Amino acid sequence: MWSKEFSMQVKEAILKLRKQKKPIREIATILRVAKSTVWYILRKKASTGELSNAKRPGCPRKTTVVDDRRIISMVKRNHFTTANQVNNTLQGVGVSISKSTIKRRLHESKYRGCTARCKPLISLKNRKARLDFAKEHLKKTAQFWKNILWTDETKINFYQNDGKKKVWRRLGTAHYPKHTTSSVKHSGGSVMAWACMVTSGTGTLVFIDDVTQDRSSRMNFEVFRDILPAQIQLNAVKLIGRRFMIQMDNDPKHTAKATQEFIKAKKWKILEWMSQSPDLNPIEHAFHLLKTKLRTERLTNKQQLKAAAVKAWQSIKKEETQHLVMSMSLRLQAVIASKGFSTKY
Repeated sequence: MWSKEFSMQVKEAILKLRKQKKPIREIATILRVAKSTVWYILRKKASTGELSNAKRPGCPRKTTVVDDRRIISMVKRNHFTTANQVNNTLQGVGVSISKSTIKRRLHESKYRGCTARCKPLISLKNRKARLDFAKEHLKKTAQFWKNILWTDETKINFYQNDGKKKVWRRLGTAHYPKHTTSSVKHSGGSVMAWACMVTSGTGTLVFIDDVTQDRSSRMNFEVFRDILPAQIQLNAVKLIGRRFMIQMDNDPKHTAKATQEFIKAKKWKILEWMSQSPDLNPIEHAFHLLKTKLRTERLTNKQQLKAAAVKAWQSIKKEETQHLVMSMSLRLQAVIASKGFSTKY
């Protein structure tokens, strides 16, 4: 194993101190190196008159400086470029190297092959709305967030497909827009459920096919309007009290005229929400906890899935929901820092 190479500045400093009649022990202490290092460098200078390191043997570098720049340039232009694609491009200009060599050159420039985060597609209008919301609510007190009933729907599958995709990026750039893939919402799934939570814990988990007359999981504004009177008041009063605010995203069934008229008639306060902002909704992370708990379950039918889901939802601790809700200030700061784009949450 080769030992550490010291710079010429360190070696020249050793010679300078030695000329000042400093002992080896003192030189080692001043420069914070081993005494054996000082002794070896002084001996080498006395015997060879040289301070530079001898050229070490090894395999010649397969790429030139121009080749290295070309590899980095291709990845910078398209961060989803694969090593195979880089290799094919290089072969087109007469450079024949292995994929391992390409990866080593990328690693030398601090790039790593990672799974691209899948984030919602955020338009310019979405960015502005997210920034405005973040700036407006950044200094809200903890009590403000404690009085909110967080609600949303989620799809619970027997089997999950994470849709992972590799991307070349540097450390700390996982959530840059050019390093993430986009997703849009779509219907379907094994079981569709509506749920709510607050700082002090989780509320009811309602399965949509238990509410619809045809026992389907199709969620529309009529089904949602049936859920509201049965669940909102009950959960809000139980978990918060009579003074509460409801959070809902901008799904069409939430913004439907009939839904808004019903909420207005009930005189419920609604927290205005931005589109494409699941990273700001702590209940999304509660759903992740729920699905994580279900991964170890061996389920064969919907009834078992429902029972396991209810058990997992109720097992989420108060400390966990409190941590999620109280992270709102950090989430808002992250939105401002990312200029409205998706955050790490």
